[in-house]
Amino acid sequence: MEKFDSHIHLNTEDTTFIVQAERDNFRFLVIVDDRPFGITMADQEKIVRKQLKAFPETIAYATTFSVNRFNAPGWQNETLDYLKNSFDQGAIAVKVWKNIGMNLKDENGKFVMIDNPKFDPILDYLEENDIPLVGHLGEPRDCWLPLEEMTFHQEYYKSHPEYHMYLHPEYPSYEDQINARDNMLEKHPGLKFIGAHLGSLEWSLEELAKRLDKYPNMAVDLARMSDLYFHAKNDWQATHDFFVKYQDRLLYATDVQVGSSQDPAEMNQRAHDSRIFHWKFFATDEMLSVPVIDGTFKGLKLPRTVVDKIYRENAVRILVITSGLAE
Repeated sequence: MEKFDSHIHLNTEDTTFIVQAERDNFRFLVIVDDRPFGITMADQEKIVRKQLKAFPETIAYATTFSVNRFNAPGWQNETLDYLKNSFDQGAIAVKVWKNIGMNLKDENGKFVMIDNPKFDPILDYLEENDIPLVGHLGEPRDCWLPLEEMTFHQEYYKSHPEYHMYLHPEYPSYEDQINARDNMLEKHPGLKFIGAHLGSLEWSLEELAKRLDKYPNMAVDLARMSDLYFHAKNDWQATHDFFVKYQDRLLYATDVQVGSSQDPAEMNQRAHDSRIFHWKFFATDEMLSVPVIDGTFKGLKLPRTVVDKIYRENAVRILVITSGLAE
């Protein structure tokens, strides 16, 4: 079956990853981030536009916008002009990153959250033009815990202590991040919103379900697979039933990082193996295991109609893909 990965980062002009994805019958959304590490936002955009021209049936892309000049006069108009140009260049969605809520401050030194009124004209434009917003807002709840109390994610926060909020109690809390996101959705009920990484509610499918019930235009990508395995191990039936109930709101995603420093053959093999494993988790009832979870867990064996939606149909509908998979 044709499949779509709704969250990858393609930070190289090498094409071997794309070719392997085509062999695996995968298409994908390449996401550009406004982040202070790795390659620049401008370079990410340059790479994806080049790859889009070469592989228009395989790639779609989500642009972003910089908040470096957030406090400067004219920032809103500059941002809208930038986004409109990106759409002219082929972008189909917009990504916002956790720097909104964790780095960005206003002229008074106060943290700026995604529900700040200054974002409203930009979100209004997306809402009016049916352009999806992908939001990595906040972090997994582990971020506010000591390393030894985390369920997962320890290695990331060891490498990026600046984003380990347990070390920064003066920053907005986990609840602040989720509340700001929810308030943004209240203000923009017609906005198509895809919460990256299970909407930063990875720790509780019950809490995630509350948001999906409350915000009918909210969907989430599944790029927190370890958390899903954890839920399946702890309560298989509830996890299975969650996927069946919210089958129209879930998008397969991996958040794979494809970089120029990686060996292409090794990268492709890892990606291929992950795709097979994820398929087994969603489509079969095999007993599975991963290093980060003690013991085994059973695959969800979802109905074929649900698997089709997760892997393809929801992405085509929500992201309004007009080539490749949509034909």
